[in-house]
Amino acid sequence: MSELFKDIPEFVETNIGESVTARTETLATFRELGPPDLCQVIKSSGSKTAQKDLGSYHYCSGVEASSSASLAAYLNSLQFSVEEDTAWFGKGHGWKVRSGTYCCFNAFSRVDMRVDVKIPGGVDAYVVDLRGDKHAATPELWQETYLSALLRAIRYADDASYRLAGYRKLDPITTPEAEARFLKAAEALFFKGWQLGSDPEIQVATVVTNHLTSAVLKYFQDSFRLDRAANLFERMMVNEPEVAALVARSYIGMNEEIKAVKTMHSALSSNPQSYPILHAQCDFLLSKGKPEWAQQIAQQAVNSAPSEFITWAKLTETYIELGQFDQALLTLNSCPMFTFNERDLHRMPTPLKTHLPVKKFIAESGILDEESARDNEADVALIRLPAPGLRGTFAKAYSLLTLLVSKIGWDELLKTRSQVFVMEEEYRLHKTSASVEMNGFTADEDASTTGVRGGSSAGGGEPNTPSDIPTIRISTESTRTPNGTTFQHQKKESQSQPMDTVLEKPEMAQVNDEPNSPIGMKADDVSEEGEEEEDGDGNGTNQPPSAFANKRLCERWLDNLFLVLYEDLRVYTIWRAEISHFKTQHMSYRKTGTEWEILGELASRLHHKEEAKDAFQRCLDSKFSAKALIKLLEMYATEGDLQRTLNAAIRLTTYHHRWYMDAAYPSMIAHYLFKLGLIHGHAKIQYTLLSMNLPVGIFEIMQGYMKYGATFNVEGSEF
Repeated sequence: MSELFKDIPEFVETNIGESVTARTETLATFRELGPPDLCQVIKSSGSKTAQKDLGSYHYCSGVEASSSASLAAYLNSLQFSVEEDTAWFGKGHGWKVRSGTYCCFNAFSRVDMRVDVKIPGGVDAYVVDLRGDKHAATPELWQETYLSALLRAIRYADDASYRLAGYRKLDPITTPEAEARFLKAAEALFFKGWQLGSDPEIQVATVVTNHLTSAVLKYFQDSFRLDRAANLFERMMVNEPEVAALVARSYIGMNEEIKAVKTMHSALSSNPQSYPILHAQCDFLLSKGKPEWAQQIAQQAVNSAPSEFITWAKLTETYIELGQFDQALLTLNSCPMFTFNERDLHRMPTPLKTHLPVKKFIAESGILDEESARDNEADVALIRLPAPGLRGTFAKAYSLLTLLVSKIGWDELLKTRSQVFVMEEEYRLHKTSASVEMNGFTADEDASTTGVRGGSSAGGGEPNTPSDIPTIRISTESTRTPNGTTFQHQKKESQSQPMDTVLEKPEMAQVNDEPNSPIGMKADDVSEEGEEEEDGDGNGTNQPPSAFANKRLCERWLDNLFLVLYEDLRVYTIWRAEISHFKTQHMSYRKTGTEWEILGELASRLHHKEEAKDAFQRCLDSKFSAKALIKLLEMYATEGDLQRTLNAAIRLTTYHHRWYMDAAYPSMIAHYLFKLGLIHGHAKIQYTLLSMNLPVGIFEIMQGYMKYGATFNVEGSEF
C-alpha cells in the first residue's frame, strides 16, 4: 500500500509542517505577484491506537481562491488521489488525507491567505502577515487573493523562469461566468494594480503599466478576443485618461485602427506627456512604415520619462529603423539600467522524498522519449556562452544590439562604435598628456561610466552573467581556452583559419581595469575633470579640442555587451564555416542534441531564422527538447504549416501534462492553435487531428483546446 498520490506530485516532509513554516519565514522576501500556492496535507494510516502520520506538499496554480470553501474543496478532492488499498483480506487501514493547509499569497495587501481543513471536521480561514502574525480574513482580502491567484496563473503560464518541480497548473478560468467574475474583480481593483509591480524593463509601475493590465492583455490577446479587454479599459479610461494607451492597443489588436487613432489623438490632446500613449502611437507608426514620425514621438516620450528604460529603448529602435545607427548607439548608451529581481519562489528545506508520477496514458503513448532528453553533453564553449544569462533591461538592450548588427554587420558596427565613443587607445593618449598638467588625475583611473551628455547614468547589476568568457579557435595552432578547457570538433577537416582573421575582436571603448567584469556592475563616479574632458573644451590638454568634442564615453555595461555579442558572433561564424566545409567535403556534420539546441538559440538571438529553424529540427532528431519545440511551434504557426504545427503542439502538450501543466488556457499552445483556426478554420484542424490516430488520452487533451474555443466563442472556431 502506497502512502503517495497516484497522479499528483508531492514532496514528503522530514518534519510534518516544515513547508508551511518555511513559507512563513520567507513571506517578507516576496516582492511582486508572489510564489505559487502551497498545498500541504497530512495523511494518516493504521488504527487510532497505532496511527502513523505523514506530511507532504506540492505547488499549484489555477485553484479558485475566492473563498475558504473553494480552497477547502480542493483539499478535499485530494482524498480521491491517494493510492487505493490493495489488501486481499478486508479493507485494512490504508492511508487517508486527515488534514491540510492551503496557502495563497495576496499580492495587493502583501499577506498570506490560509485555510486549514480537518477531514472530517471544520474549516478555519485566517491571514498571516509578513511578521507571521495571524489576523481575521475579510471579504476585501478574499477578493484581492482571488485576483492575485488568477494573475499568477495567467502571467506565469509559460514563463521559463517560473518553472519548478512539483508545480501543478490547473485551468484558472473554465466558464464564461468565471471569466465575467475575473473581469469584475479586475475592474474593482484596477487602480490598485500599480502595487503589484511590473515587467523588469519598467522602473516605476503605474496604473497603466503593471502586472494586472499585462495579465488582462495577455489573456484576451492570446485568444484573439481583445474586445473584452477594450470594454474594461474604456470604463477605466473615464477616471484615468492615460488608460487610453491600453484602449488603443486593444483596438489595434482588433483591427479597429481608426478607433485607435481617434482614441490616441483625443488622449494626447489632453495629456501630451503620457509616455504609454506616446509609445502606443509610436508602435502604430512603426507598423505602418513611418519610422521618421515614430522617432519624433519616441523623442517626446524620452523627454516625458527620461528615467525609464523603455523610453530610451523605443527611441533606439526608431533610430535603427531610420538607419541612423550612430544615433542608435548613443541612445542605447543612455538607457538607465535596472537590477533584475528574480521571481518570487519558495525556499524549502530538502524533502525526505520526491514523488513525480507519470500519468499512465502519457507513459503508454510513446510520444515522449525522456531517455533521449538525457543527451545533455555539449562543448564547454557553447554551454558557457554568456548571452543566455542576461535578464531584464540587459536582455532587452542586447536584443537591440543584435538587431543593430543584423542590419549593418559586425565590421560596420565596430566602425560606427569608434566614431561615436572614445576608444581605449585615444583615451589613454589623452590621459597621458592631460596628466602632465592635471594633478591627481592619473592614467589608470576608471572613467568608463560617464553618461551621454544630457542622459542618465546606468546602474544596476546582472549577477547571472559569467565573467570569464572562453576563447574558441578553429586553427591548428591551439585548441585550448585560456582556462585550460578543450574545444574539440567532430572532424579535424573542419579546422580553418584562426577566428581573429574572420571576426575582429572589439577594442575596449574606454579604459576598464576589469574588461570581463559582470555586465551591469555599478560604475564608479567620474571626477569633474573627467567631465570636462568629455565636453572636449581642450582646457589643460595638448590634444586638439576636436579629439573629444563629438565623442562620448561608453557605459561599462554596453562595453561588456559588445564582448557578449562578439562571443555569439564568433561561435556562430565557426559553426557556419564548419557546416560549409563539411558540405564541400560531402561529409556528415554531427552535433549532440544539446549542442543543436544551443546553436538554435544562438541563431535565433542573432536574427538568423532559417538557420535557427534547421538547428532546432536537428535537435529534435537527436533528443526530446521542449525549448526546441516551443520555438518551432511559433515558426510553424507563423508560416501556417498545419501538420507541423499540430505535431509540435501534440508533443509539447504531452510534455506539459507530464509535468502537471494541465491548464488548456492560457498557454502558448492554445494561442497558436487559435491562430491556426484563423488561417485554416476549426473544421480542418479537427479533421487533421482525427486522421492522426492519437492515443485516447492525448486526443482528449487536444480536444480541450477546441472545447475552450467553443465555450468562449474564440474567433476562428466554427461552431
